[in-house]
Amino acid sequence: MQEVKMKIGIIGAGNVGGTLGRILTAKGHSIVFGVRDPQSAKVQSAVEATGGNARAASVEEAASHGQVLILATPWNGTQEAIAAAGDLTGKIIIDATNPIEMTPAGLAAGLTIGHTTSAAEEIAKLAIGAQVVKAFNNIGASCFENLQFGSQTATAFICGDNADAKKIVTNLAEDIGFEVVDAGALKQARLLEPLGMLWINLAFSGMGQDFAINLIKR
Repeated sequence: MQEVKMKIGIIGAGNVGGTLGRILTAKGHSIVFGVRDPQSAKVQSAVEATGGNARAASVEEAASHGQVLILATPWNGTQEAIAAAGDLTGKIIIDATNPIEMTPAGLAAGLTIGHTTSAAEEIAKLAIGAQVVKAFNNIGASCFENLQFGSQTATAFICGDNADAKKIVTNLAEDIGFEVVDAGALKQARLLEPLGMLWINLAFSGMGQDFAINLIKR
């Protein structure tokens, strides 16, 4: 039996949450998806994709399970998800969201907030007692399972205010296969979220989703 490395609650079981759940269970982490309806066909499909090694439960139960929580919700559902999670004291929250404004046709129109704040900073205000680290927002979920682009490894830009929390998130990101770049304090999410929006705009303006925005250095 594979040793369990870390208990992780993933809030959301869509493309981002489902893919991360599949990868992290394969790496030996214990995953619980936190969702509104654990029995829905979509959620059960995400559980089955892990080989049944993850399970689905309420948001509160997933939050209770996880030493680390991954927020993989649409931005307009994030506040509700945090409220449903209960006591978050001592938790590390990985914010993988982008605060996207959607058009009536369901297309990304731009960011709803920025410049003077960020989704990550707003989440930190709501998630009292938790340490928030921004990560996994600048590349599409379809790339997570193959992060090699020729000789280059996709970059995961992270930011947060707590060094210990960032170290844990760095280890998880490297376990997934990313090369990690620490962008600094949590307020640097004001820069990382527009980077995520750039990826989205490029992906849906004809480039497709099989690319990464990387830091290249000598």
